[in-house]
Amino acid sequence: MTDQRALPPVMARHLAEVADAGPWTKYALTQRFEEAGARDAVSIAHRLFDLMPSPPIEGAESVYRLLVELPRIDRPAPIAPRVLWKFGVPQWSQTAAVAEAVGLTPTELDWFADRGGWLRTKAPPLQHYRYRTRGDRLLEAPKERLREVQRKILRAVLDSVPTHPAAHGFVVGRSVHTFAAPHAGREAVVRIDLRAFFSTITQARVRAVFGALGYPDHVARVLAGLCTTATPAKVLAPLPFESATRLRTPHLPQGAPTSPALANLVCHRLDRRLTGLARSHRAAYSRYADDLAFSGSELAVDRLVHAVGLIVADEGFTVHPRKTRIMRAHRQQHLAGLVVNDRPQAARSDYDDLRALLFNCVRYGSHSQNRDDLPHFREHVYGRIGWIGESNETRKRTLLSLADRVDWA
Repeated sequence: MTDQRALPPVMARHLAEVADAGPWTKYALTQRFEEAGARDAVSIAHRLFDLMPSPPIEGAESVYRLLVELPRIDRPAPIAPRVLWKFGVPQWSQTAAVAEAVGLTPTELDWFADRGGWLRTKAPPLQHYRYRTRGDRLLEAPKERLREVQRKILRAVLDSVPTHPAAHGFVVGRSVHTFAAPHAGREAVVRIDLRAFFSTITQARVRAVFGALGYPDHVARVLAGLCTTATPAKVLAPLPFESATRLRTPHLPQGAPTSPALANLVCHRLDRRLTGLARSHRAAYSRYADDLAFSGSELAVDRLVHAVGLIVADEGFTVHPRKTRIMRAHRQQHLAGLVVNDRPQAARSDYDDLRALLFNCVRYGSHSQNRDDLPHFREHVYGRIGWIGESNETRKRTLLSLADRVDWA
């Protein structure tokens, strides 16, 4: 009888035609069934796919025969959870709303989210990322279309979510100077580096961030798919085994515009726990991306470093032990390129090198000092002046005075 079936014949016919009209994946079927108004789109799509794992040979008619005979599965009526949207994020309750917001068709959304991971094996022109190694790091930069999609997610969703006060990297109004400031003039400064920071953050953790903002699971999965990637096997071939193992599963790509903001949100609990640990040691704590900094006047350094390692591991990250630095006040204390013994400022050697370069530019011309043939050498030099001058007005005035005398033509 009809009332013992999951779908009335009219809806079964409609969904059969919809199913036959696009990609045959669980995600794509769910998306089209949602748009067609199916009440339990996720369950129907998954049951259909399990019964028919490959596209129908006989078209919509064979799909209809399966759908119209699907038995109804009676479940206890759940108490519908109240959706709590946080921080004023857009209330995208369906994947179709995501597609519209980021300027994609539903089919394109499926392609860019790559939920099935099939793009890892496609030729490079069909892949969404370009790859470049820098030292021991793999930079994964999204191509133009996906980059724009990620920027829209960043502006619409992630920019409205506050980060922990201890996080200073890639946060409006914060910088390496605010990161270093709490540690100025301390007896001991400890710097700890997190190994493979971005690639350690899995798609599941990114999905959990979107879920915590209020997005239902099927929408959170799509958003996470748009912001993560699994590195193709050919790119992994020359990399160390440990790195390749991490990168072959979906992770945050270092090079995507959404990655820094998502990493900060994933690290919110880590920052909260490390702030509490620092407080218990009467120390200061701050983080800039994968750099953790602690400082205090009477630090039990060994106990602190050991406790940090335990918390970091419990939060799913790994300390890079060879990069841990314990810096006492009688030597230069460096954080993110700044010396913090007195106040955060660029090292004297950096200032002297730039002043010498500008002096030579005045005497011999700017071309004589552009040894790396930088196409925008003037902008490069002024960027260095800005970096050094941000924490020392006297140095800034001296450097700008020299720069004004340079013939940049």
